Amino acid sequence: MRKLFIALFLFTGLVACKSKSAYNYNHEVLKLEKSLEADIKATENNVERYIGEDNYDSIAVAGKKMEQLVQQKIDIINDKPAPKVKEGDNFKAASLRYFRFIKSMYTGYKELGLAKTEEARETVKDDLRKLIGEKDAAIQDMQSAQKKYAAANGFKVQ
Repeated sequence: MRKLFIALFLFTGLVACKSKSAYNYNHEVLKLEKSLEADIKATENNVERYIGEDNYDSIAVAGKKMEQLVQQKIDIINDKPAPKVKEGDNFKAASLRYFRFIKSMYTGYKELGLAKTEEARETVKDDLRKLIGEKDAAIQDMQSAQKKYAAANGFKVQ
């Protein structure tokens, strides 16, 4: 009986430890996303103003800066292995897809700013409109993977 109790205790501890590492990984990804919020808001406001002023050089600079900031977050996710828990690799892959999507929007801003002709700018604007149309799907993909990951590892997402 004592051996069964010890085995059950060890198993419970192992499961709790895995759940904690899954939760912590989720929290780290969310922290990376939140760390971009102020920069995203400022950049969006600035780019809107720059477009109104036809200040394309500043749009390129803003896009490049955000590309670099988002790439830093991608590098952090890439460098840290997903925890060895259920759906860990899938959640990491979804996180990377999401951050790459965000980065692609700022690559578009940079390309808009660097476009040399009005025709080239219109082409980039069309590409950006398509990309913005995919934004909800990118968010949904990330949230779905996150919910699946959380459910598989015994915690809830807010």
